Amino acid sequence: MTEKDIVERTAAPLTINSLTRDLQRCGLAEGQTVLVHTAMSKLGWIAGGPQAVIMALLQAVGDSGTIMMPTHCSDNSEPSYWRNPPIPESWWQVYRDNMPAYDPQRTPTRAMGVVAELFRTWPGVIRSDHPSYSMAAHGPHAAYLTADHDLADDMGDDSPLGKLYELDGHVLLLGVGHGNNTSLHLAEYRANYQGKKRLPQGCAMLVDGVRQWVTFDVLDVKPDDFPQAGAAFEAAHGIEVQRINEAEVHFFRQRAAVDFAIGWLEESRDLS
Repeated sequence: MTEKDIVERTAAPLTINSLTRDLQRCGLAEGQTVLVHTAMSKLGWIAGGPQAVIMALLQAVGDSGTIMMPTHCSDNSEPSYWRNPPIPESWWQVYRDNMPAYDPQRTPTRAMGVVAELFRTWPGVIRSDHPSYSMAAHGPHAAYLTADHDLADDMGDDSPLGKLYELDGHVLLLGVGHGNNTSLHLAEYRANYQGKKRLPQGCAMLVDGVRQWVTFDVLDVKPDDFPQAGAAFEAAHGIEVQRINEAEVHFFRQRAAVDFAIGWLEESRDLS
């Protein structure tokens, strides 16, 4: 969608203050810890673009609140698994040998959107050290959420997602659906279902200051059924999908969603 398309589909522009009010209407409140996934184009035209979105999010939860976003760089991964797009097999080892090592300050996000890409550079934001599936956070809980992000437990109990669960934090899906709800990966890690397995993975990272291609095992995640799991969760808990302009807004406690999804995944995947 071009900016011209967005302007033509917007009745009135959003501002920092109007978006803050809309976010608070949808449930955000001072002092909350919130994991945010967003597609800015769905919100319509915004005076200030991604900068205004971040400022509104921080304003909505106040100085006592914490905002976290996924800042994944999924291209720092084993190239033989790539599908969107794949690269020739003859390139795989070239990639493993030459991909720059992950650097929390320099490595850009991939396919996370302009808001997350700006957020990772925001003053006061701390980004976790996972080379492929980092999270970035701002606020009182930022250091706790992003510390000691285990390499082989990228989205499990020892990840920022697991720590958000411990804090009984919230999830905000702003213009995206449950297909983008990374917290459901935490449910995958905790659930027992048919076909659950781990796969070898790799990435470029610094080991004792030296760039290396490191291999490790991670859960073989399967997010294709996340939209159905999310819809079932919202129906079971009576969660109302709200709107800001054309953007659907899903706001809920992460712990409730993860606990529900564990049982749903175990039942659904065992039947498939």
